[in-house]
Amino acid sequence: MKTLSRLALLALAASLAACSVFESDKIDYKSAGKVPTLEVPPDLTQLTRDNRYTIPGGGGVSANAMQAGLTNAPSAPTASNAVGDVRMERNGTQRWLVVDRAPDQLWDSIRDFWQENGFLLTTDQRNIGIMETDWAENRAKLPQDIIRGTLGKLVDSVYSTGELDRFRTRLEKSGNGTEIFVTHRGMTEVYSNSSKDQTIWQPRPADPELETEFLRRLMVKLGVPQEQSKALVAAGAPAAAQRAVVSNEGGVPTVRINENFDRAWRRVGLTLDRTGFTVEDRDRAAGTYFVRYVPPDRKEPGTWAKILSFGQAGKDFKPLKLRVQVKSQADVSTVSVLTEAGTPDSSDNAKKIVQVIADDMK
Repeated sequence: MKTLSRLALLALAASLAACSVFESDKIDYKSAGKVPTLEVPPDLTQLTRDNRYTIPGGGGVSANAMQAGLTNAPSAPTASNAVGDVRMERNGTQRWLVVDRAPDQLWDSIRDFWQENGFLLTTDQRNIGIMETDWAENRAKLPQDIIRGTLGKLVDSVYSTGELDRFRTRLEKSGNGTEIFVTHRGMTEVYSNSSKDQTIWQPRPADPELETEFLRRLMVKLGVPQEQSKALVAAGAPAAAQRAVVSNEGGVPTVRINENFDRAWRRVGLTLDRTGFTVEDRDRAAGTYFVRYVPPDRKEPGTWAKILSFGQAGKDFKPLKLRVQVKSQADVSTVSVLTEAGTPDSSDNAKKIVQVIADDMK
């Protein structure tokens, strides 16, 4: 009887869920708990990194300095794009924060920020300025029906949004301050066969609005009042992002954009983060990102595949290590792919990478 009652309860919950309204404007990753390890597309884990790019930094920020910044800030929302030592920059759909503090002064606060928002960190590489969360479910997208409202956590385990999110934070030193970039990657659960008895996880497009919301929340963590953080997000019209065009220069596939180096460097970095490349290192002075790439037709075996094949699956698998180089002359920049040794790459993989970068920049 208990089993029949439980099945009836689940059936009723499912029927009510179909009629409910999702609150997509809310964010709640805190109640998701630990998401189990999933079989997802390859290149989502990190390799051991070198220490070639160490972020310089200074001491901590004092409470007096923080209070001074808040005291000098406007008392009401304004159209300004800065409050205290924090401002938001914008280029098309891409946004990032600029903070007049050294990266080392911000790192611990940003780590706390993600943990306070319900995320576990799978990457915490202070030396290269990259922090990445584990996959998590936005529980605010669950239907707020009668059954769930009445029984609460008792039936929460039977609900799933069928979507997972992960966020990467990248810090770059800029003058005496720091640029902070937040990029989103999403997965969605789909049926893998016509009988609909098995599912797999597939990538879904990055969500710029979700990135912006977490940047706004991060501003609050860094000392900007709630209302003023909303005003900073709304302030100003976006600068028109220049269209990226794929060309061929000397037999080498290239992306060409009419922007100076600083803007091109930011856009390429955000694109690499959004499209799933693993950025192992970077050298801004040389305009080079050191990346790891998995071609779409090569699948890195997941944990269960390795276990079921007694460790034999994927022994010949080896992700490609490449470089993505940004070069600029005046207000024109080009993006090309280099081999691991640093020579121009004109292979089919290079052509695919260039196209992926160009598509994301459009």
